[in-house]
Amino acid sequence: MSGEILINITPSETRVARVDNGVLQEISIERAQKRGLVGNIYKGKVVRVMPGMQAAFIDIGRDKAGFIHINDLRPRAGETVDRWASGERDIRELLREGDLLAVQALKDPIGTKGPRLTTFLSVSSRLLVFMPKTDHIGISQRIEDEAERERLRQDLELAIAEHEVCEEPSGYIIRTVAEGATREELSAEVAFLHRLWAYVKDKIASSEAVGCLYEDLPLTLRTLRDLNPEGIDRIRVDSDEVFELFGRFTTYFNSEVRNLIERYRGERPLFSLYGVEEEISRALERRVDLKSGGYLVIDQNEAMTTIDVNTGSYTGRHNLEQTIFKTNVEAAGAIARQIRLRNLGGIIILDFIDMQDPEHRRQVLRALENALANDRAKLTISGVSQLGLVEMTRKRTHENLQQQLCEPCGVCNGRGYLKSPETVTFEIFREILREARTFECEKIRVMAAHSVIDRLLSENSTDVADLEAFIKRPIEFRVESVYSQEQFDIVPL
Repeated sequence: MSGEILINITPSETRVARVDNGVLQEISIERAQKRGLVGNIYKGKVVRVMPGMQAAFIDIGRDKAGFIHINDLRPRAGETVDRWASGERDIRELLREGDLLAVQALKDPIGTKGPRLTTFLSVSSRLLVFMPKTDHIGISQRIEDEAERERLRQDLELAIAEHEVCEEPSGYIIRTVAEGATREELSAEVAFLHRLWAYVKDKIASSEAVGCLYEDLPLTLRTLRDLNPEGIDRIRVDSDEVFELFGRFTTYFNSEVRNLIERYRGERPLFSLYGVEEEISRALERRVDLKSGGYLVIDQNEAMTTIDVNTGSYTGRHNLEQTIFKTNVEAAGAIARQIRLRNLGGIIILDFIDMQDPEHRRQVLRALENALANDRAKLTISGVSQLGLVEMTRKRTHENLQQQLCEPCGVCNGRGYLKSPETVTFEIFREILREARTFECEKIRVMAAHSVIDRLLSENSTDVADLEAFIKRPIEFRVESVYSQEQFDIVPL
């Protein structure tokens, strides 16, 4: 597989795309005035405690207060593990309004919700995540070789022993990109994380004001820090400043990718050269066409996302069951790509076309799991139900692509549809009757959109005449070009 990372830089926006074999797989966008909060550490102030939800709102100096659940609060000193795990704790024992505490953002603000917070703080490097006050070593589940897992654990324990001078316990998570790392590399990262945590700890202790204490790397540097170079042929960036920054950064972090970085100087914009702009536009559409002639319909709602599979114009060559099976297999790969590309999260319901053969259901589920195997987000997938439905969840930490690039329609208020001119016409008739009974007037004026007035004067002209006779007053009409199709006014004159 040929993979490339494309990085497009403007003063106000950074975009990072991953392209495999010429096909866009992922897109990340960060805007200067709306940077992500995940990983940032804040000094927060408790502004409201809600015992009914066992949660609290925390002011962190942002427009929206953060939200913290009791499960994201570290146990108090001396609190037993049994009581903490049993759910018997009361948040009022842990927090009071006005309390100051250090918190870290787990999720960005999404929609009307503020950022999700935790007091289980951590700081990250390329290979490791350091978790102070947590006596635990975890290893990414994506490192599947048991011998390698054990080697990494032993090497990390030796590296910790070399540098551990803290009086408090500390834990680590070995990240996926650490597979194959040497003990020396692990030791260097342990030393770096200790220095970084000492800096953060000092900021926490010395700061009394609400606000940000530690900010995670910007998107450009996070991309290099977290990048697994396997399968990546080159990294193309269209900014001199960022290209030079990458050179300095890779001297100390992720030197493996230094020779992959290339300064793009072509006349065509980098994203246009690879067709990324068109792919982004298509990723905002509801319908996704498949090569066979089938298609997906993707509906994103607040509670969940549904993806419906349809055969469309694909009729197959053999029989109905084979046609359905082939459409579903192709759809499984397309669904996995769309989930990554659109950054869909939360509950996702996949409505595959009904399959009678249990083996076909197993193969479609296997194709979906294989297509999602390299997804960096944590996810779970259920089996295929008798109705062909697959339920899955995908960890959501950032806004999806639609939320980042779009806003609810000001005409339909996010419904995605409008009342028809016919429906609005009958609403106008009812309103005219109400106004005629309420006010003494010589005539009634109707102001509405062009499509509605056209209908009133053509298809419903007879109804208008009957209504005029009933209320014994003339009705005049005026087109208002700025009105939406649903908007109208009835004015007694």
